[in-house]
Amino acid sequence: MREVINCLKHDNPLIHKKLREVSVEEGMSIATELFQILNERGDGIGLAANQVGIDAQVAVLNVREPLILINPKIISQENEIPYYEGCLSYPKKGVNTKRYRDIVVKTEQEESDWYFSGEPTDNIDDTNLRTLEAVCVQHEIDHLNGIICMDRKVETSYKRTEKKVGRNEPCPCGSGKKYKKCCQ
Repeated sequence: MREVINCLKHDNPLIHKKLREVSVEEGMSIATELFQILNERGDGIGLAANQVGIDAQVAVLNVREPLILINPKIISQENEIPYYEGCLSYPKKGVNTKRYRDIVVKTEQEESDWYFSGEPTDNIDDTNLRTLEAVCVQHEIDHLNGIICMDRKVETSYKRTEKKVGRNEPCPCGSGKKYKKCCQ
Protein backbone atom coordinates (compact mmCIF):
# COMPACT_ATOMS: atom_id res chain seq x y z
CA MET A 1 0.00 0.00 0.00
CA ARG A 2 1.18 3.51 -0.76
CA GLU A 3 2.09 5.95 2.00
CA VAL A 4 1.66 9.69 2.44
CA ILE A 5 4.85 11.36 1.24
CA ASN A 6 6.39 13.53 3.95
CA CYS A 7 7.42 16.57 1.89
CA LEU A 8 9.71 17.79 4.69
CA LYS A 9 11.92 14.72 4.17
CA HIS A 10 11.23 13.48 0.63
CA ASP A 11 10.66 15.00 -2.80
CA ASN A 12 7.10 14.82 -4.13
CA PRO A 13 7.04 16.13 -7.71
CA LEU A 14 3.21 16.08 -7.75
CA ILE A 15 2.57 18.21 -4.67
CA HIS A 16 2.77 21.52 -6.61
CA LYS A 17 1.28 20.21 -9.87
CA LYS A 18 -2.29 20.56 -11.15
CA LEU A 19 -3.40 16.96 -11.43
CA ARG A 20 -5.05 15.28 -14.42
CA GLU A 21 -8.79 14.73 -14.61
CA VAL A 22 -9.96 11.13 -14.43
CA SER A 23 -13.06 9.08 -15.24
CA VAL A 24 -15.52 8.34 -12.44
CA GLU A 25 -14.56 4.66 -12.59
CA GLU A 26 -10.83 5.39 -12.20
CA GLY A 27 -11.60 8.00 -9.54
CA MET A 28 -13.63 5.54 -7.44
CA SER A 29 -10.82 2.99 -7.59
CA ILE A 30 -8.28 5.60 -6.44
CA ALA A 31 -10.68 6.83 -3.73
CA THR A 32 -10.91 3.30 -2.31
CA GLU A 33 -7.12 3.20 -1.97
CA LEU A 34 -7.04 6.70 -0.43
CA PHE A 35 -9.65 5.71 2.18
CA GLN A 36 -7.61 2.60 3.05
CA ILE A 37 -4.50 4.73 3.59
CA LEU A 38 -6.41 7.35 5.60
CA ASN A 39 -8.07 4.71 7.78
CA GLU A 40 -4.83 2.81 8.35
CA ARG A 41 -3.05 5.99 9.44
CA GLY A 42 -5.90 7.12 11.69
CA ASP A 43 -4.53 10.64 12.09
CA GLY A 44 -6.12 12.61 9.26
CA ILE A 45 -9.48 13.72 7.96
CA GLY A 46 -8.65 14.20 4.28
CA LEU A 47 -6.27 12.91 1.64
CA ALA A 48 -5.59 13.90 -1.97
CA ALA A 49 -4.14 11.59 -4.60
CA ASN A 50 -0.93 13.60 -5.09
CA GLN A 51 -0.08 13.21 -1.40
CA VAL A 52 0.57 9.52 -2.08
CA GLY A 53 2.14 10.00 -5.54
CA ILE A 54 -0.92 9.57 -7.79
CA ASP A 55 -1.51 12.06 -10.62
CA ALA A 56 -5.33 12.21 -10.47
CA GLN A 57 -7.93 14.77 -9.39
CA VAL A 58 -9.27 12.59 -6.60
CA ALA A 59 -9.53 13.33 -2.89
CA VAL A 60 -11.35 11.81 0.05
CA LEU A 61 -12.38 13.19 3.41
CA ASN A 62 -14.11 11.92 6.49
CA VAL A 63 -15.26 14.66 8.84
CA ARG A 64 -18.99 14.10 9.33
CA GLU A 65 -19.24 11.28 6.78
CA PRO A 66 -16.98 9.77 4.11
CA LEU A 67 -16.94 11.88 0.93
CA ILE A 68 -15.24 11.38 -2.43
CA LEU A 69 -14.23 14.28 -4.65
CA ILE A 70 -13.56 13.39 -8.31
CA ASN A 71 -12.49 16.29 -10.55
CA PRO A 72 -14.04 18.76 -8.07
CA LYS A 73 -14.50 22.45 -8.75
CA ILE A 74 -15.48 25.15 -6.27
CA ILE A 75 -18.21 27.12 -8.03
CA SER A 76 -19.13 29.48 -5.20
CA GLN A 77 -17.53 30.63 -1.95
CA GLU A 78 -18.75 33.13 0.63
CA ASN A 79 -18.00 34.41 4.13
CA GLU A 80 -14.23 34.41 4.50
CA ILE A 81 -12.99 33.09 7.85
CA PRO A 82 -9.59 32.67 9.51
CA TYR A 83 -8.62 29.05 10.10
CA TYR A 84 -5.62 27.18 11.51
CA GLU A 85 -4.91 24.09 9.45
CA GLY A 86 -2.32 21.38 9.07
CA CYS A 87 -1.41 18.85 6.41
CA LEU A 88 -0.36 15.19 6.46
CA SER A 89 2.30 15.98 3.84
CA TYR A 90 3.86 18.62 6.13
CA PRO A 91 3.59 17.14 9.64
CA LYS A 92 3.61 19.58 12.56
CA LYS A 93 3.76 22.61 10.22
CA GLY A 94 0.28 24.07 10.65
CA VAL A 95 -0.46 27.59 9.44
CA ASN A 96 -3.10 30.28 9.79
CA THR A 97 -5.06 30.65 6.56
CA LYS A 98 -8.16 32.34 5.25
CA ARG A 99 -10.86 30.03 3.95
CA TYR A 100 -14.57 30.30 3.29
CA ARG A 101 -17.30 29.20 5.67
CA ASP A 102 -19.77 28.45 2.85
CA ILE A 103 -18.86 26.79 -0.44
CA VAL A 104 -20.60 25.06 -3.34
CA VAL A 105 -18.70 22.27 -5.11
CA LYS A 106 -19.35 20.38 -8.34
CA THR A 107 -17.92 16.87 -8.70
CA GLU A 108 -17.70 14.49 -11.63
CA GLN A 109 -19.70 11.70 -10.02
CA GLU A 110 -22.73 13.72 -8.89
CA GLU A 111 -25.24 15.62 -11.03
CA SER A 112 -26.17 18.07 -8.30
CA ASP A 113 -23.80 20.44 -6.55
CA TRP A 114 -22.70 19.96 -2.94
CA TYR A 115 -23.18 22.76 -0.44
CA PHE A 116 -20.92 22.95 2.61
CA SER A 117 -21.63 25.48 5.32
CA GLY A 118 -20.35 26.23 8.78
CA GLU A 119 -23.17 28.69 9.44
CA PRO A 120 -23.73 28.91 13.20
CA THR A 121 -26.50 26.82 14.73
CA ASP A 122 -27.66 26.23 18.29
CA ASN A 123 -25.28 23.25 18.44
CA ILE A 124 -21.71 24.63 18.58
CA ASP A 125 -20.17 21.17 18.07
CA ASP A 126 -22.18 20.69 14.86
CA THR A 127 -21.22 24.19 13.67
CA ASN A 128 -17.53 23.44 14.30
CA LEU A 129 -17.72 20.10 12.46
CA ARG A 130 -19.51 21.62 9.47
CA THR A 131 -16.94 24.44 9.32
CA LEU A 132 -14.10 21.90 9.54
CA GLU A 133 -15.69 19.92 6.71
CA ALA A 134 -15.97 23.03 4.49
CA VAL A 135 -12.32 23.92 5.18
CA CYS A 136 -11.19 20.34 4.56
CA VAL A 137 -12.95 20.28 1.18
CA GLN A 138 -11.15 23.52 0.20
CA HIS A 139 -7.82 22.13 1.46
CA GLU A 140 -8.15 18.92 -0.58
CA ILE A 141 -9.30 20.72 -3.74
CA ASP A 142 -6.26 22.99 -3.37
CA HIS A 143 -4.05 19.88 -3.34
CA LEU A 144 -5.59 18.73 -6.62
CA ASN A 145 -4.64 22.10 -8.12
CA GLY A 146 -1.05 22.02 -6.82
CA ILE A 147 -1.67 24.44 -3.93
CA ILE A 148 -0.66 23.66 -0.35
CA CYS A 149 -1.97 25.34 2.79
CA MET A 150 1.41 27.07 3.29
CA ASP A 151 0.70 28.90 0.02
CA ARG A 152 -2.35 30.41 1.75
CA LYS A 153 -0.54 31.35 4.95
CA VAL A 154 -1.59 34.66 6.50
CA GLU A 155 0.08 36.52 9.32
CA THR A 156 -2.07 36.96 12.38
CA SER A 157 -1.71 38.04 15.95
CA TYR A 158 -4.07 35.25 17.04
CA LYS A 159 -2.39 32.55 19.09
CA ARG A 160 -4.21 29.37 19.99
CA THR A 161 -3.86 28.93 23.75
CA GLU A 162 -6.06 25.90 24.31
CA LYS A 163 -5.41 22.54 22.74
CA LYS A 164 -8.18 21.49 20.37
CA VAL A 165 -9.37 17.92 20.87
CA GLY A 166 -8.79 15.85 17.72
CA ARG A 167 -11.30 13.29 16.51
CA ASN A 168 -8.96 10.35 17.23
CA GLU A 169 -7.75 11.51 20.65
CA PRO A 170 -9.16 10.24 23.94
CA CYS A 171 -12.39 12.01 24.85
CA PRO A 172 -11.93 14.62 27.61
CA CYS A 173 -15.01 13.22 29.41
CA GLY A 174 -12.81 10.38 30.71
CA SER A 175 -14.65 7.52 28.97
CA GLY A 176 -11.44 6.26 27.35
CA LYS A 177 -13.14 6.23 23.94
CA LYS A 178 -11.93 8.21 20.96
CA TYR A 179 -13.52 11.68 20.81
CA LYS A 180 -15.18 10.99 17.42
CA LYS A 181 -17.09 8.02 18.82
CA CYS A 182 -18.01 9.48 22.20
CA CYS A 183 -19.05 13.07 22.87
CA GLN A 184 -19.07 14.60 19.41
